[in-house]
Order: sequence, then C-alpha cells, then structure tokens
Amino acid sequence: MSTPDHTGAPVGNARALTLATFAFGICFIAWSLLGPLGPDLQDQLGLTDTELALTVSIPVVLGSLMRIPLGALTDRYGGRRVFTTLMAFTPLPLIGLALFNDSWTAVLVFGFLLGFAGASFAVGVPFVNSWYPANRQGFALGIYGIGMGGTVVGALSAPRIAKATSLDVPFWIAAALVALMALVFWRFAQDAEGAAKGRTGGSMFAGLSAFRGHGSSRAWALTLFYFMAFGGFVAMFLYLPKLLHGVHHLTKTDAGSRAAGFALLAVAARPIGGWLSDRIGARNVLIISFAGTFACALALAATYKDMVPLTAACLILAVFLGLGTGAVFKLVPQWYPDRVGAVTGVVGAAGGLGGFFPPLVMALVKSETGSYTLGFILMSAVAVIAFTVLIAVSRTGAQVRPRPTSTTSSPGEPQRHRDHGSIEDIEGSAHSGPAQVR
Repeated sequence: MSTPDHTGAPVGNARALTLATFAFGICFIAWSLLGPLGPDLQDQLGLTDTELALTVSIPVVLGSLMRIPLGALTDRYGGRRVFTTLMAFTPLPLIGLALFNDSWTAVLVFGFLLGFAGASFAVGVPFVNSWYPANRQGFALGIYGIGMGGTVVGALSAPRIAKATSLDVPFWIAAALVALMALVFWRFAQDAEGAAKGRTGGSMFAGLSAFRGHGSSRAWALTLFYFMAFGGFVAMFLYLPKLLHGVHHLTKTDAGSRAAGFALLAVAARPIGGWLSDRIGARNVLIISFAGTFACALALAATYKDMVPLTAACLILAVFLGLGTGAVFKLVPQWYPDRVGAVTGVVGAAGGLGGFFPPLVMALVKSETGSYTLGFILMSAVAVIAFTVLIAVSRTGAQVRPRPTSTTSSPGEPQRHRDHGSIEDIEGSAHSGPAQVR
C-alpha cells in the first residue's frame, strides 16, 4: 500500500516498487543470457569473434526498439497489464533457445525475440514513477534500477549451470522464472490511481511530441546521456568475458565471474546516482559520470593488456556508469511528468542501442588492428561529446525561464510543466519537497 505524507498525498508504494524491481531483474536475467553463455555457443557453433559479437548483441536490438511502443503502451494502459503481457511472452524465445541452440540461425532468431525482455525497463519506470512524488523519484527509480542486477545473476549462474548440466538448462530455468514472475505480478501488482487515466484518446504515440519542435533538443540530449551511461554498461558487460578470455586467457567461468563483478558495482551505483540526484542535482552527477568515464576509457586504451590496471579501470568505470544511469531517469519525470512512459521508451531505446553497437565495433577494431585500443578511445570520445552536450543544454536552458502555465494538478500530484526551464530551475523545485500546485 502507498504511504501518505502529512497532507494525505501518497508518497510511495513499497510493494509496487519491490514487484517491479524483481520483475525487471528476472527479465534481465533472461535478456542477458547470451552474453555469459557466448563462449560456450562459440565453441558449439564454431563462430568467429565477429559472429559471436553479433550473437550476444542481437537481443539488444529488439529490446531497444520495443522500449518505444511499450513505454507508450504503459502510459496508455498501465504497467500492470503491459508488464504481465511482456513476461507471459518472454518464455517462448527462451524455450526456443533451449531446444535449438545447436543452430546459429535459430539462436539469432530466438535471441532477437528475447529482446522483448530487455524492453521491460521502459514499462517499469512509468509504473514506479506514478507511485512517487518528485522529491523521491530519483531514489525510487534508482532502487528499481537494481533490477539490472539480473545481469549479475545470469553471469554468475548461467556458465556454471551449463558446465554442470548442458547448454539447454539455463534457458529452461529462465523460462520458468519469467513465467512464475508473470503470475505473481498479475496477482499482486496494482497501478497507481489515475496512472493511465485520460490517456485512451488520440494517438498512442502522442507523448513522443517531446522529440519534435521547440525544446526537443533536451529530449534528444537525454537519449545521448543514456546511450553513454547504460549503453556503456551493457557493452562492457557483454564483451568483457570475451576480452578476458581472449587476451588474458581466463577460463570461461572466471571471465564470466569478473564480468559479473563489473555489473554488480554498476548496479549498486545506480540507486546511489538517483539518491545523489535528489540532493545535489542530476546535472552534477552526470558531469561526474561522464568525466570519470572519459578517464577510465583512456586508461583502458593504454593498459587493457595488463590485468591489474585493467581490473581497476573496469571496476571504477562500472561505478561511474552506474551513477550516470541513476541520474538520467531523475530528469525524465522532472522534464516530462505527463509523458514519462513515452520519453522513457525512446531514451531507453538509445541506451539499449548503445549496448548493441560497441561490441560489434570492438570486434571489428580487434580484427582490423589486432588491438582494442581504438575501441576504448572511441568510448572516451563519446563521453566527451555527452559532457559537452550536457553543459550546452544547461546553458541554453538557463537563458529560457519557464512561463507560467494554467495546468492544474490534484493535491500532491506533480505539476505538469509544458515549458521547461533549466536543469537547475527544475531541480531546485524538486529539492524543496513533494511536488504540489504552486
């Protein structure tokens, strides 16, 4: 149940947050399985490095693109129905992978369909956001983001299960977990009152107007920020086992465990990024994240062949990327409170695509140059671009003060800003306490 503040307005719902976090985590276990099982698939199917990179990245494609319609559907129909439907479908490609993983074509097809599970993120954000006021959304969404830890669980368990049994079993277990979570979520989850109310008319994609016309530069900036933060996390997690196995000759299990350690730190840093964003502002957290990512990527470019500096740089990079993922989605409900699902879908899609292209680039760079150095240099360049855009958007926004609007809100509800001021303006209002009509 939701907990009221002194005004009687709801300020959170622990059950909704817990259910969404577990659902997201289990979906991410399923979504990320091809990464830790990649070396086994490579041996079984006789894949080249480039073919393996394509195989482990393929779920990211559909997972990225489907975040756009699923985010919009959540705005329209509510998270309970959309999340349950998504989890009811996900066991099908998992069963396909369990039965036909001896065919590369089948792995590509079912891996592509498995991408639906990766779109779960765009469903949970508006579902959780609707239960929390502005001054707690950063922390709540950071907690929800712990569901990224599903990648850790998958990385630690899948190679060991496959080694002890067969390559089929991890997919069967994941299918059972997702199906069970679908039943639990449908039975116990509940949409916040009015979460999807008044959104059944007009186009399902009307919320995407944030990406058109005046002020759209800010929405597109969010996609770049998440492309860097979450995309960098996914790309490193997917490709790190291959790098450790190929360059440092670690066993597949050991390489998977170290990749899981990377993911664990990023997952732990995500709620911290949200919490810090509630207190010092998401802009400042993103500045720290992008500057740190730039430095770590350059360090990796110079030292990835040496295990100790490689380990240190990867672990520190995980923290900076985790902080960034937590900060980005503090900004989405502040800037676009009435279009959280639609905007989250596009921003989340950018993050997912950020995890698809880098592994392919790394494999191509390695095959052409015999080194990963250029790949890490490109990562540092993207961090510089994201940093520069963040500063530019902040300065542009500071010159445009928000105009008063006549939009009304019910008591305790966030005011629906149609014209958005600077990052500092909006964060300043968020720090003053629960959003109300002013």
